[in-house]
Amino acid sequence: MPEAQSVSHDELAVCACGGREYKARDAVDAAIFRNQLETSWRGFMARVKAEQRAEELELDFDNDVLDSAAEAFRYQHDLITAEETEQWLTSRGLTLEDFADYFARQHWPDALEEEIEPDKVDLVGAPPELRDLFITELILSDQLNGLAMDLMYRLAAVAAGESPDADAIAQERREFLKRHKISAAKLTDWLTRLGRDAQWFDEALFIEAAYRRRRESLLDPQARKKELSLMRLPLTRFEAELIEVESKDAAREALFCIREDGMSMEEVAAEARYPYRTISFLREEVPPDLQQKFLSVAIADILDPIERGDGFQLLRITNKTEPDPNDPAVQERIDQRLIERHFSDLTSKHAEPRL
Repeated sequence: MPEAQSVSHDELAVCACGGREYKARDAVDAAIFRNQLETSWRGFMARVKAEQRAEELELDFDNDVLDSAAEAFRYQHDLITAEETEQWLTSRGLTLEDFADYFARQHWPDALEEEIEPDKVDLVGAPPELRDLFITELILSDQLNGLAMDLMYRLAAVAAGESPDADAIAQERREFLKRHKISAAKLTDWLTRLGRDAQWFDEALFIEAAYRRRRESLLDPQARKKELSLMRLPLTRFEAELIEVESKDAAREALFCIREDGMSMEEVAAEARYPYRTISFLREEVPPDLQQKFLSVAIADILDPIERGDGFQLLRITNKTEPDPNDPAVQERIDQRLIERHFSDLTSKHAEPRL
């Protein structure tokens, strides 16, 4: 495998727009501007601390765990051979060592039998080596792809001619200060710690305001109503009772007790000491290979046993409702669909992905 270039992952090209190339640093800093990475950063810092603790305890990492995680990664990314995996890593400035270290960090927080308190390091002023390791995680977890797409949506809005007025930009500035809980007097210090200047900040305000204006123009009542009619089936909500059993034979026996003996799902679960719970979900949240089962299902129907992990699940439908336009989950999904469709089309015309 060719050696990956020893450069900061900040410099990895993620997209281009208007004759300008944008790097991982641009996508990450734009996300920091939106205060979008705090949860990811806290999780990352906890994993780093757990890894350090494992080293202190001289614990050995189980190679079988690594092999299993790497196999799942290759399957998810359609990387059939080891050579394809190496090429994928090299194209992103990563090595096999980066690859293995990433899975080790995912492993240690759960493997350690003690509570880990991560170091309190601010992402904005993080040391370069720690930030670089964080970007490695963003690459391997595919989060950087999402951040690059978020950036392209915004760049495409500007390239398409969206031009916010002074009031919109001023409002974006107020929102920024509120998000980051800083005063205007502290802005210069914040930018210095991030390694950015006032010109970058003004550009970020303009881009974000342009995107917000374009986005809000899409979400009118008529567009939402039309989209709801198109998404009626995917957004149908189901409520169900669920029993988890250890085998297909156990599932068949439970079904017999329910259908022939007239026992309830909860009674069967209690008698056999099976886990029992009620759940609520949208049809589109069902794995694709199972969605066909839910096309004609009616209230009180019991689905055939569904294989899950080392066991099986039994589902009995207790309620089925058409999408409610006032349901926050439905509203969010409709808005997301409208935004993704519009900006995907806009991005295809004005921006070019590089990852």
